[in-house]
Amino acid sequence: MDLKSEEGEEKVLKLDDDEEEEGEVVSKLKGVGILSENNMEAKSPGSISSKDMIFRADKIDLKSLDVQLEKHLSRVWSSNLEKNNHRPKEVWEIDPLKLEIRYLVAKGTYGTVYRGTYDNQDVAVKLLDWGEDGMATAAETAALRSSFRQEVAVWHKLDHPNVTKFVGASMGTSNLKIPSKNPSEGYTTLPSRACCVLVEFLPGGTLKNYLYKNRKKKLAFKIVIQLALDLSRGLSYLHSKKIVHRDVKAENMLLDTNRTLKIADFGVARVEAQNPKDMTGETGTLGYMAPEVLDGKPYNRKCDVYSFGICLWEIYCCDLPYPDLSFAEVSSAVVRQNLRPDIPRCCPSSLSHIMKKCWDANPDKRPEMDEVVKLVEAIDTSKGGGMIPEDQAGGCFCFAPTRGP
Repeated sequence: MDLKSEEGEEKVLKLDDDEEEEGEVVSKLKGVGILSENNMEAKSPGSISSKDMIFRADKIDLKSLDVQLEKHLSRVWSSNLEKNNHRPKEVWEIDPLKLEIRYLVAKGTYGTVYRGTYDNQDVAVKLLDWGEDGMATAAETAALRSSFRQEVAVWHKLDHPNVTKFVGASMGTSNLKIPSKNPSEGYTTLPSRACCVLVEFLPGGTLKNYLYKNRKKKLAFKIVIQLALDLSRGLSYLHSKKIVHRDVKAENMLLDTNRTLKIADFGVARVEAQNPKDMTGETGTLGYMAPEVLDGKPYNRKCDVYSFGICLWEIYCCDLPYPDLSFAEVSSAVVRQNLRPDIPRCCPSSLSHIMKKCWDANPDKRPEMDEVVKLVEAIDTSKGGGMIPEDQAGGCFCFAPTRGP
């Protein structure tokens, strides 16, 4: 709109995005405003602003306000995305035109996973939208994105045969074609705030599924030790890079066509804090969580060592720890009663010794992962020692009575 100044010069006032948005919201409330006596003074009808009005709550169209707010937030995110497009490209950023997302693989706590191809390479595509539940504020989402950027900068430098290979990432998904749940519906989209991570696709599936398939016949001892070595070497490498995984479990380990185990899902991984008190909170999965994590105490990389001990038991037994206990029961018993999985009597002492050292209640008494690697490497597999299958001599269910570490 054009206004005349006192000097008679013509000035053009341009509303910014926020003012335009405010105007849209006010227009939805037209006819509902009430003027206060104070606001009436020296005001002509044409000069009344939205700040001078009082609104009746019962007359406000909240649905329309929600729509306007969503438009405003989308505009802010789009503006930020536009700004990002003009900044220098990171070495790990992908070219969206080279990515083809083919189909949904899984939906989990930290995102949705698809299978796809990037530059003719099979990849797993993990889409992350921290604001999708409506609980994260704009500030919280911005903080998560900033943290994501910092951690991706670390991930792309990792190179180890037992760590899933990082391919690339994107700080926005507006240019991605994402298949809908129903193929007939074509493609869907995510808010521009969403991010995606690309890692190598491993056709062998998760370690959890592999163990489940072998729950009755069990695994040969050589295979148990091979998987244990792969996992311990991968964790030792991460710890050498000051990275704590924080969610070590069979579900987060993947297998390739040669049954080589690779650590995956860095959804909650973070660079280790210099001060352990900076790392708190119940992060992980029930059954694998160390006592200090369950108890909300400060923790460090030794929480991964504890989880490795539980995984080692799981690999040997092809079973789940504490299947009949609730979250509250497990939490209380692990912290206060030193509950640990029962070790079968047929388990070689060289292996049970490692389990017990790793799941010691005192983090300081647990070994470092590089020491665990040496202990596993020293185990003799030539004489067998695997768990006896269920269909042979009644199976190996003669568990040792001890529950302590």
